[in-house]
Amino acid sequence: MADSETDDRAGWRPVARARTYELVIDRIEEQIVSGQLGVGDRLPPERDLAQMLGVSRAAVREAFRALEAQGVLRMAVGTGPESGTTIAALPSQALTRLLRFHVALANFPMADVVRARIMLERESARNAAQRATEADLDELRALLDEMDSPDCDRERFNDLDTRFHVAIAEAGGNRLVADMTIAIRESLRRPLLAAFDELGDEWSPIADGLRHDHRLIHQALLARDAAAAEEQVERHIRSFYRSAWLQDLG
Repeated sequence: MADSETDDRAGWRPVARARTYELVIDRIEEQIVSGQLGVGDRLPPERDLAQMLGVSRAAVREAFRALEAQGVLRMAVGTGPESGTTIAALPSQALTRLLRFHVALANFPMADVVRARIMLERESARNAAQRATEADLDELRALLDEMDSPDCDRERFNDLDTRFHVAIAEAGGNRLVADMTIAIRESLRRPLLAAFDELGDEWSPIADGLRHDHRLIHQALLARDAAAAEEQVERHIRSFYRSAWLQDLG
């Protein structure tokens, strides 16, 4: 029993008391990065962990809540096998939410966000040209058909446009590239809609150009032409940035 308790306490070192809950988060991160904790593993009870780290239960509770909000931990009350605090499989939505805040707060220049988007979407397009299934290609075609509908307003067009680019990222098969692509594209949803609205009467010809670009991207994917898919995606993104924000990326 004593040996088991010693094993449970291994790796949990007391922390300094300044900004205590953040230091508790640091200790939990150390355990995850070192491989001591993985998805599905249960953390020690709040009281026990507070004692191991030499901090208050309130500090541990605050750290748990912060990590739960980020999607790192799953907290469940009760006494069954699903109860307690466990390490969660961090959802891609957490990355999307974080980047959306950064974009909304203008922590990154828009040009930098768009350049990053180009790099990622070129990779996604190349992967999709090589790996997309017939079902993936059919889904993309259906989204394009919806965008062609006469009653597709700007907000609906923006949603479909987002889904089109996200579907290409998903079809590429690289989970990390897809999640990063999705995070950037989703973070731009509102700025893009605002740009659509600000175009005024110029919206109609620009929307036609976007539809044309999308068809060219889809054709390159159908042809399994990775180089063409990459080039069409980059040209498409640069062209709209120039039209909407009246700037060249260089």
